[in-house]
Amino acid sequence: MSKVVEYAVAGYCKGDKPNEVILPAKPEPLALNITQTALIVVDMQNAYASKNGYLDKAGFDISSTGRVIAQTAKAIIAARAVGIPIVFLQNGWDKEYTEAGGPGSPNWYKSNALKTMRKQPELMGTLLAKGSWDYELVDELKPLEADIIIPKTRYSGFYNTNLDSMLRSRGIRNLVFTGIATNVCVESTLRDGFFLEYFGVVLADATHQAGSDVIQASSLFNIATFFGWISSVEEFCKAVSQ
Repeated sequence: MSKVVEYAVAGYCKGDKPNEVILPAKPEPLALNITQTALIVVDMQNAYASKNGYLDKAGFDISSTGRVIAQTAKAIIAARAVGIPIVFLQNGWDKEYTEAGGPGSPNWYKSNALKTMRKQPELMGTLLAKGSWDYELVDELKPLEADIIIPKTRYSGFYNTNLDSMLRSRGIRNLVFTGIATNVCVESTLRDGFFLEYFGVVLADATHQAGSDVIQASSLFNIATFFGWISSVEEFCKAVSQ
């Protein structure tokens, strides 16, 4: 069997096309055309990554989010160096929480931010409210003018936003994910991208889960088995630097 056929059977190619690199990943390496790739930074906001942010106030462990910020910064630097667009997703609602949906919306029942505020009414208008410190992206990852910011009101970055049309207008087919939370907004956005024919890759060491370490492992297993690929910041930086 020729090498070309072997690679074809394996589900990836040799990476010898213009602007194409091979990203080591699980369950198999993935060919990425640099000009068709975007780095998606999911909800790296004070709400999810900072002390006294929403996740912290809701009782979730955020002790590893400093590492996620540092690793995401590395991926951003590598992506910018080769012209890969950086897309920041930013989750939250208006200060009155109209965009969050009322009792007629399942989000009203399942959003832990909304549930936390119902238990602690003094937090109303502060958690994930546009214009608040909680809503803002962390200082270490402030976007540049050329970066793209997509506000969203639900877990998926594709729901009721212009993310899909923006990516298609740029010819993007590959989405490389970092951010928080792996098992919620990262996985939700990657899943929706899968249904829209995008190739999704999660840089596992630049993500953090909402819940125990078991949740992180389960989410990464689910993604690698059914919806996408799993790689690391180091492998991504090495691949694109070629």
